[in-house]
Amino acid sequence: MAGAIIENMSTKKLCIVGGILLVFQVIAFLVGGLIEENAEITLDVSLAYRDDMFDDWKEIAHAMEIRKLKCTFGSPKTLESEGRHYDCDFLPFMEIGSVAHKYYLLNIRLPVNERKGINVGIGEIKDIRLVGIHQNGGFTKVWFAMKTFLTPSILIIMVWYWRRITLMTRAPVLLEKVIFALGISMTFINIPVEWFSIGFDWTWMLLFGDIRQGIFYAMLLSFWIIFCGEHMMDQNERNRLSGYWKQVGPIAVGSFCLFIFDMCERGVQLKNPFYSIWTTEVGTELAMAFIIVAGICLCLYFLFLCFMVFQVFRNISGKQSSLPAMSKARRLHYEGLIFRFKFLMLITLACAAMTVIFFIVSQVTEGHWKWGDITIQVNSAFFTGIYGMWNLYVFALMFLYAPSHKNYGEDQSNGDLGVNSGEELQLTTTITHVDGPTEVYKLARKEAQE
Repeated sequence: MAGAIIENMSTKKLCIVGGILLVFQVIAFLVGGLIEENAEITLDVSLAYRDDMFDDWKEIAHAMEIRKLKCTFGSPKTLESEGRHYDCDFLPFMEIGSVAHKYYLLNIRLPVNERKGINVGIGEIKDIRLVGIHQNGGFTKVWFAMKTFLTPSILIIMVWYWRRITLMTRAPVLLEKVIFALGISMTFINIPVEWFSIGFDWTWMLLFGDIRQGIFYAMLLSFWIIFCGEHMMDQNERNRLSGYWKQVGPIAVGSFCLFIFDMCERGVQLKNPFYSIWTTEVGTELAMAFIIVAGICLCLYFLFLCFMVFQVFRNISGKQSSLPAMSKARRLHYEGLIFRFKFLMLITLACAAMTVIFFIVSQVTEGHWKWGDITIQVNSAFFTGIYGMWNLYVFALMFLYAPSHKNYGEDQSNGDLGVNSGEELQLTTTITHVDGPTEVYKLARKEAQE
């Protein structure tokens, strides 16, 4: 039996929110004790905790787990090589969502039963080493500070945005509703519930975090499709969610499949933190298939989004032919709106590209110790940078698409600027209009209908 007491320093400083333990075995080579092909090791493991050195240990989980050994031996298998160690892969051992207690006790037994073939043909185990992966103190402080600051910021701009829409005499259009829904999903992922994990043993934090991120991913991907579609200015009827079921439907189905996949591992880990879907051949192939298919689908989605943006740019460029017929002030006004809109579309493409890259890289990084030779490291700057980019993007959308209420009369603005008496000019820094979703949208839609 092997036992280890792990002290959690999170009661002294912000250090660990959750953690993963990997097992690395030191197995010596013996001529008469070779590791059999497809050998499996059976572990009798238990986890307990206490908050004081004099308290009794309280068991959290106990399980019998089977892991497949993957070891190689680089030297010739002769008597001269006895005592040398095998080169073995790490074994996924345990994953917990929170470490709210002061001390943890981990017991590992290797029961042997020759009749049943338990722990037979696994070589001579000299030592067992544990490798921990956790969220360090520096990153935790930055992460908590960002969430604490960004939550009220997005919430305030979201309330302001919706108030501006409700003041309109018209009903909200689809694009405005989707932007508001995107703000809600961003606020949901921003809420710093991690603060409570310091004092409460919430083992479901990892699953809850995955659900929040999945909802935001689904909302963000759906928004980009609707955002581009509402500016296509084609003959198809827009401003209805049902018009996008062919594009949004696969996103919803894919998100649900990823949720089921996540529940197969994180859901079981709520009761058994030693469980891992990567421990069996079927589970490993299924997990690999999900990640690869998700990565391919996201790449195809990005290519489709690029095509939609190209279509939007081509349509808007074709409609710009009507601008020379306008007065100079009104033409300059619309040229500025079109420039800002094109710039926003390019920012949307850049944000989409970074999101796709982040999703793929994060999946590979999370499972790099499970994949073998593939190792990709993502530093905290990239992680927090993508998170900050999402918040800035949502903030900019709600600011730019909030309807403006500034209308200047002809005597005060149109007359001074030399605009024809039949034209009305709206001076605003946003790209929205009091009577519709966007002035660019109205300009092109009017001609498309004609």
